[in-house]
Parts: sequence; structure tokens; C-alpha cells
Amino acid sequence: MIEQTRLILLLLLSFLGFLMWDAWQRDYHLPPAPPVTPAAHGTVADLPSTGLTSKPTDPPSVVPESNAHSTPSPGKEIVVTTDVLKVQINLTGAVIDRASLEHYRSDNINDDATFSLLDMSGSRLFIHQSGLKAEGDTPDHYGHFSAASDQFSLTPTSDSLIVPLTWESVAGVTVTKEYRFTRSSYVIEVRYLINNKSTGVWSFHHYEQLQRLNDKPARHLINTFTGAAVSSPDQRYTKYKFSELVEKPVDVNITNGWAAIAEHYFVAAIIPPNDKPYHYYSSIVNGDRYIIGYYGPQQVVQPGGTLTVSNRMYAGPKLQKVLPTVAPGLELTVDYGLLWFIGKILFWILSKLHSIIGNWGWAIIFLTCIVKALFLPLSAAGYRSMAKMRRVQPRLLAIRDRFRDDRPRLNQAMMDLYKEEKINPLGGCLPIVVQIPVFISLYWVILESVELRQAPWILWVHDLSLKDPFFVLPFLMTISMWLQSKLNPAPLDPIQAKVMQIMPFAFGIFFAFFPAGLVLYWFVNNVLSITQQWFITRSIEKA
Repeated sequence: MIEQTRLILLLLLSFLGFLMWDAWQRDYHLPPAPPVTPAAHGTVADLPSTGLTSKPTDPPSVVPESNAHSTPSPGKEIVVTTDVLKVQINLTGAVIDRASLEHYRSDNINDDATFSLLDMSGSRLFIHQSGLKAEGDTPDHYGHFSAASDQFSLTPTSDSLIVPLTWESVAGVTVTKEYRFTRSSYVIEVRYLINNKSTGVWSFHHYEQLQRLNDKPARHLINTFTGAAVSSPDQRYTKYKFSELVEKPVDVNITNGWAAIAEHYFVAAIIPPNDKPYHYYSSIVNGDRYIIGYYGPQQVVQPGGTLTVSNRMYAGPKLQKVLPTVAPGLELTVDYGLLWFIGKILFWILSKLHSIIGNWGWAIIFLTCIVKALFLPLSAAGYRSMAKMRRVQPRLLAIRDRFRDDRPRLNQAMMDLYKEEKINPLGGCLPIVVQIPVFISLYWVILESVELRQAPWILWVHDLSLKDPFFVLPFLMTISMWLQSKLNPAPLDPIQAKVMQIMPFAFGIFFAFFPAGLVLYWFVNNVLSITQQWFITRSIEKA
């Protein structure tokens, strides 16, 4: 009995210790300050070093430290609206400096405030920069583009929308940068239509990059990953914390890959064509702006010739049904931690249940019933062991009183009793042991799956991914844990008995800050466990 209680406490404390250690590492283990990346000669700091020296007509200076958020230079803005996106494009460089997701709110308070994944207002900087880098005048993300209108909208009768932006050099090279938007899609195709009307050969490198300020993500008990990622056929998902890019910047050639910057629930990815190798790179500007991108091989357009270069970009939620269709491995940005294989199964079951029920809260309840049914034989064996321990409790107390001062004989007498009654003293731990991996995996599923973001259940629970605002579910869970403790045999050691009495209330306080969906799972699981344990205990006591 003593060993059983100790093991239960050890498991619970180990789990709590893991959560606390992880939170401490994320909050206080700060990386060294990254160095400021100097500007290359003839270029600005956030242009890729392709070997060609671009010379914009009005070269902007490197953005100073005190004005790190004002890149690129402010210019005329055009607005593009589709059924799922509202995009703002700066004609200085044809840069996407704002992309609002029309179906996702920024918070639960203001229904009209849509979430902006790409943005450069306030303290947030997350933008997409792209262009062609050439000798002399160049249509990079500092070039001056023009547009036929300030507003572009996807009409109800159209499935796609093309936004053309034009750049022209003094020598006569014309580049039309087209953004193509598709209905109900977060994929944006970027095409460059090059027409060399000059008398000389025009050579260039095509590049795409994402730039993000290393701001602190929203605080959770365990923070989700925010950083860069690169994919290749050999390594479909390699992620980099921003601090890791300081010591080991990305510098690799990849064919059939992609680069991305991921944050909680959302991701922006750039995907080049698959027919040629691209060089992937990372850099740091002004100590806190991180760039991940790629550039292609040098290409040449003869006088009077034309050429088209295209690639794609994804800026949207981490929808697990959509991401694999965009690029291989992009679905891996949904990170379920070390137990990802269990998390994938749980989410698959949850999504199937949700497609039938239409409510994520009820889907979690039915998932709990399914998991409980799968582990029914194991939990039944554990509860039978605990019921037998409860039945021999008077004899154990008598043995304790008889050998109170002789620990070796006390342990031997208890083991003899367990052998005589065919009791496994550790069998009662099985219900807890089998639940912990599922519990941890479901925590990550609820925390990381955008499908459950701001998903309501009933009445007061408006977001299953956040804590219960009125702490009703933690209170009910505490009561259920207390009732379940009454069905368990009391520890022989008085101190351990007091600890076990306090445990439900300590966990109630701890769980008050967990996502409501996870507390709902634990509460329903406790109710099912109490029901099963009560019937087993009653049948054994009658026998």
C-alpha cells in the first residue's frame, strides 16, 4: 500500500515538475542577444546576398535601431479583399505588410476584430518580402511599383482574382508582379512577368522571404513553438527557434522544399517551384528582426525576350486538412510535442466526432468515453486491485500496529498478505499510468489545433482552448477527484493519508488555469472512473 501511494505521488509530481520546468526554461532561459547584421556594400540589410548588387532609384538607408519596425519605407497602399483574406500591399516593393484572416477573430471580446497574421502595426512586425534582384535598377522589395486601382475585390461570380503591379526600369525592362488569389484559399500565387525591351541582357535572381520581429508569444502553461522552419525531401520539417538562428543560420541548397515562420495556430510559408534548386538562408537585422527566405539561380532574359517566374505563399491557419495539399510536410507545423503520434490519433477521432455532432465540447466528451472504453480492461484490473486493498485494510492496519518499530518485518508481513490474497500492490496505479500519456497528448491537441481555437461548448464556456472563466469545470473536477479518493483505500502512513486528502484540492487549483476542454475531459473521465470503480468495489465487497 505504501509503495502504491508513493508511485501515485511520484507520477503526479513528475508530471507537474515537467510542466514547471518547461515553463521556466521558456520564460527565463534567455538566449544571448543576437548581433546586428550589417548592410552589404551597395545593398540594404534585409536584401539577400545573391552576388548581384542592386541599385534602387532611391536607395533607402538601413533602418536604425530606434525605428526597427518601419521597414520597408512607407508607400502607397492597395487593399485586396477575398472571401477569406483582406490583404494590404505596399507599392514600395510590392510588399504584403498586412494579411487579415476574415474568419478568425483576434479575441473573444470584439467580434469585428479580425486576426492579422501579417502585420506591421504597433509592436508587431511580420511581413512578406519578395522580388527580383538584378544589377542596377531592380524590382526588389524597395522598388517602386504602380497599380491601376487602390481596391481589388473578389466578385461573387469569380473564383480567382489577379492583382497586377508594374515596375519599369529606365533601360526599358518591364516587370509585372501578379498576386493571384483564389476563392476559399489562403494560398497566394506570386508571378513575375518579365519583358526585356532594352538593348542589353538582363540577369536576375528571384527571391522570397519572411521577416518577423521576435516578439513574445501569448503565455500558456506550456508555450507553443514560434520560429522558423525549413523543409526538404530528406528532412520534411526542421524547425529553428529564433535564438538558434543566431549561432547556426540557415545556409543550404534545396530542391522541392519550402520555408516558413510558424506561430501559435497560424503559419506563413513560401513555396518555390519544384523544378530547380533554391538557396535557403536566414539573417538578422537590428538584433530583433529575423528573416528566413530563399533565392533561385541566376536567370537571363535576352533583349526583346520574355520570361515568367512564379512561386506560392500560404498565409493562414494551421488547418490539418488543408496544409498537406499545399506542400508536403507543411502539416508538420502543427506540433503535438513528443507524443505527437497519440495526438494525431486523438485529433482524428475528435474531428470525426465533430463532423457528426457539430460541437467540439461534446466531441471531447464522446472522445473521453471512447478512450475509457479502450482502456476498460486495464482500468478494471486496477480498480479490482484497489478494491481488494480496501477489503484487507483492517488486516493491514493490524500488521502496521504489530510491527510499528520493525520496518523489515512490517514490509515482509505486508508482502505475505498481498501474496496470500493475490493482490498486486501496484495494480491500482494502472488507471493513472494509462491516462497520463493521453492527458498530455490531448493537452497539446487542444492547445495547438486551430480548429478548437475560440470553439464554444455550452452556456458559459465560449472557448475550449482557454481556462473556464467562472472555474465551474475545475470545481466539478475537484469534487469528482475527492469522491474518487473516498473509494480508494487510505494510505497506512498518516502523512501520506493527509497528502492524498489535500491532492484533489491542490489539483483543482492547478487545473483552474488549464484549457476548459482539457478540464472537461478529466472531469468526464473521473465520472466514468467513479462509476466503474464503485461497481467493481461493491461486487468484490459483496463477494
